[in-house]
Amino acid sequence: MVSAEPAPWLVARSLLWTILFPGFFAGYVPWRYFGVGQAEVSSSNPAHVLAVLLMAAGAVLLGACILEFARSGRGTLSPVDPPRHLVVRGLYRYVRNPMYLSVTAIVLGEVLLTGSTSLAVYWAVWFGCVNLFVIGYEEPTLRRQFGASYDEYAQRVGRWIPTLGRRTPTTQPPRSQPG
Repeated sequence: MVSAEPAPWLVARSLLWTILFPGFFAGYVPWRYFGVGQAEVSSSNPAHVLAVLLMAAGAVLLGACILEFARSGRGTLSPVDPPRHLVVRGLYRYVRNPMYLSVTAIVLGEVLLTGSTSLAVYWAVWFGCVNLFVIGYEEPTLRRQFGASYDEYAQRVGRWIPTLGRRTPTTQPPRSQPG
């Protein structure tokens, strides 16, 4: 797919929204208010090793999702600058919200690293708000924008729990025009 939009501009927008959203919720807030920045990592502590692995996996998976949004969807993770095409490739073949799950992995890794109950409560509140946002805004918006293509996708792929036995096609469905 060829786009008239210059790739550097899409990359810049993607980086900006990455810093503003997951960077804020999984980076700034836990570091500033929950002591992640002061945590000492011990390679002999299994919880710390698991924490670092979770945070690293979350960051890599988040990066893959953001790249797929830009590459296949020609947009960013921001609701004000969303993909123009329904993204059903990459991790989106298995779960509809892998970005939020990636941020979850990062924050839960930070919980393990710090042992902070208040950070665990922060994650639970954040995830509850995300779930309300997904159900109340994102899914209705995607249904309006992509119609039957999104409905079919939503029937085959779980919102939060990966669907490993069934996969969506690796090709993009035809784009439905908003009604």
